[in-house]
Amino acid sequence: MDLDVFVSAHRGEWDRLDALLRRQRRLTGAEADELVVLYQRTATHLSLIQSAAPDPQLTGRLSQLVGRARSAVAGARRASWRDVTRFLSHSFPAAVYRSRHWWVPTALLSTAVAALLGWWIGTHPEVQASIAAPSELRELTRPGGQYETYYSSHPAASFAAQVWTNNAWAAALCLILGVFLGLPVLWILFQNMLNLGVGFGLMSSAGRLDTFLGLVLPHGLLELTAVFVAAGTGLRLGWTVIDPGPRTRRAALAAEGRAALAMAIGLALVLFVSGAIEGFVTPSGLPTWARITIGVVAELAFLAYVYVLGGRAARAGETGDLEAFERSADVPTAA
Repeated sequence: MDLDVFVSAHRGEWDRLDALLRRQRRLTGAEADELVVLYQRTATHLSLIQSAAPDPQLTGRLSQLVGRARSAVAGARRASWRDVTRFLSHSFPAAVYRSRHWWVPTALLSTAVAALLGWWIGTHPEVQASIAAPSELRELTRPGGQYETYYSSHPAASFAAQVWTNNAWAAALCLILGVFLGLPVLWILFQNMLNLGVGFGLMSSAGRLDTFLGLVLPHGLLELTAVFVAAGTGLRLGWTVIDPGPRTRRAALAAEGRAALAMAIGLALVLFVSGAIEGFVTPSGLPTWARITIGVVAELAFLAYVYVLGGRAARAGETGDLEAFERSADVPTAA
């Protein structure tokens, strides 16, 4: 594309669109129709320039012009309860369902790593000695020790809020840092599995593995699933940088990034539930079987939510991205 020739051919249309947008009075019917046509043409021009001959100054000018025209044509759109309902019943579960081929293997491999670390720590006293002094280990694992009192060390409401904040931040980091080829996500995952493996190994070596599982499983099933979903989505985003598929890398990252942002909001709600369980159920006086049952029910409810509602929405074409009219149009590119 000869950019100078292209600009000379279409500058008049852009200037006319700008003049219509600056009108203070109400547009006539003919002017409104002209505005719509010029908006569509200018949006196409912008996509062509971005694909064939990107020029930062011209792209910036046309992007601003197209944005103003879109607002004038479509009007300001306000969020409503319908959007919230659609997000919870379609967009979020569909996005989680679509990324299942990433987060399910992530969950299985991470759990295996945590189990191996726990076995290694629990069966090797020299490894335990490198973690802490024997007296400190006894204080951690004894009945009424730090592992047990941790969950009741603060008032339930403040503890649940603290747990939710920490877990939501970890999930957000997985989603955001995935763009760096997924490498930071692997590190965050390893740190989480290492912490889980250390507790598993130390409590099993003290003969109190049942107590440890009774404390972790009620909230840990749902909490770890949310972390695995975030990590899998982050890894998927990182792979998009490497292999964007038939789309341009920019378009692929934009689509996956928007879905990841929506995922962060949905996972914050999931982690709120797990934080409430950790703050109110885990340290409660309920029998171990009752606490674990609550955790299992919460986990099964989330999986049913993803695979039933999310699967149905995904098969209907839902991707978790913005609706078509809210996205910028892309011009097809040759392979």
